[in-house]
Amino acid sequence: MLLFLKSISSRSFNHQDFKNNNSSCKELTTTSSSSLSSSSSCISLTVWRKSLIFSCKGFTVIGSDGNLVYRVDNYSGRRDQTILMDASGKPILTICRHKKLRIVDNNWFIYEGEVLGDHDYKASSLRKKPIFCVKKQMKILHSNINVLAHVYYHGTSSNKTYSYIIEGSYANRTCKVLDAKSRNVVAEIRKKQAVIGGVTFGLEVFALIVMPGFDSGFAMAMVVLLDQMFS
Repeated sequence: MLLFLKSISSRSFNHQDFKNNNSSCKELTTTSSSSLSSSSSCISLTVWRKSLIFSCKGFTVIGSDGNLVYRVDNYSGRRDQTILMDASGKPILTICRHKKLRIVDNNWFIYEGEVLGDHDYKASSLRKKPIFCVKKQMKILHSNINVLAHVYYHGTSSNKTYSYIIEGSYANRTCKVLDAKSRNVVAEIRKKQAVIGGVTFGLEVFALIVMPGFDSGFAMAMVVLLDQMFS
């Protein structure tokens, strides 16, 4: 299966589709302090909703050159946090879910690197400052059912000023991450299609398209979050 994914990952995508949704295809930079690589051109990644390690749940992400780019190997003993790693297994971002007593306060925090232990990130002595907070949209409280989540910089949603909006349907693998100010699409999840015959691969294999200058690792973190929110 992995070899097959590598072969189909080289399929080019239609860059014009993004131009139709944006006034221009200019570079956009994430406000994350992460040193992850970004590109001067759009990036097409193939995401397989499966870990390469037996008995683990996670993701395997293949680049357009057929090489492994990112991986997520989520062990059952660490349910409160998920680590996004590069191809070599180096931690890039840690995603921690934070629950309060009220159901409407259902937030996820994104940290740079690795946060050790399931609950260590809650201890003041080991706490890292999150770089982003992602808040799931509660449908019963908002009329715009197309919005899935809001992304807040510096790990807080208290000021109600969000940096990015996630819209669409993760269940159908049709989602867009938009810059809150410009409304430009910075990343998009699409159904993956084969080169011949337009055959789809179901929900387990899909495409992640990242706009120029936007952090592809951060975009993949959004995929992980959406999967936790809506799967």
